[in-house]
Amino acid sequence: MLTKGLRDEENERINNVLKQLISLTYIPEDWNLNDFGNQLKNLALTMDDVLKFSSEEIIQHSEKLHFDWANAELFADLLVQISDNYEEEKAQLRLKAIAVYEYVQRESKTFSFDIFNKISSAKV
Repeated sequence: MLTKGLRDEENERINNVLKQLISLTYIPEDWNLNDFGNQLKNLALTMDDVLKFSSEEIIQHSEKLHFDWANAELFADLLVQISDNYEEEKAQLRLKAIAVYEYVQRESKTFSFDIFNKISSAKV
């Protein structure tokens, strides 16, 4: 079990990695797959993992890394964003993002219109 200080530090690290990943995919034509892959490694993931993991496995992985709700939501945002770069897997990635959004809504016991809207817009 992580102490509060270590948990806060780990959540901050995860938050920084997720923000870096999102910034790397923000402009698709400038997307550097090597940088993206290197940043994913900081979350103990590869793009192959992201594509092959089920929605449940994605959620379990985020739990294992102690993602807080904000980081889980950011991770779902990332899944939606990269789905546009993977035409064949687009629907699959968006379904995983929706599962993560729904997980955050359900488990945080807080209703967010923002997440509700993200779920609606992520539907293919």
